Amino acid sequence: MKNWLVKQEPDSYPWAQFVRDRQTAWTGVRNFQARNNLRAMRSGDCVFYYHSVKGKCVMGTARVIREAYADPTDETGQWSCVDIEPVAAFATPVTLEQIKEHPGLRDIALLRQSRLSVMPLSTDEAEILRRMGK
Repeated sequence: MKNWLVKQEPDSYPWAQFVRDRQTAWTGVRNFQARNNLRAMRSGDCVFYYHSVKGKCVMGTARVIREAYADPTDETGQWSCVDIEPVAAFATPVTLEQIKEHPGLRDIALLRQSRLSVMPLSTDEAEILRRMGK
């Protein structure tokens, strides 16, 4: 199992709405590296849900339930999406400031490639985030 982090602006699709929906297609990705990360996701992989721009924190975890397929919001056929479902909300959302301060997260992609919307996490990074979110 691999670990991933996806970013979403809470004004567009907040964690609470995702939980109410019980699953969603992760559509609209228009960056080649992020698209390739979507295509590398496998059913059962863990996904950390990050509120970007406003709030800036990891809200909880989700799971990939359908591997990459053609993004229905794309007319060109070159973009992909996956389906994910929520697993668990963090008791304490993990803020960007906390991530920046933790020595074990010094190399996390969120800090190195802050504009990337879908990124891999190492096993250690995922475990640190889980512990921080309780």
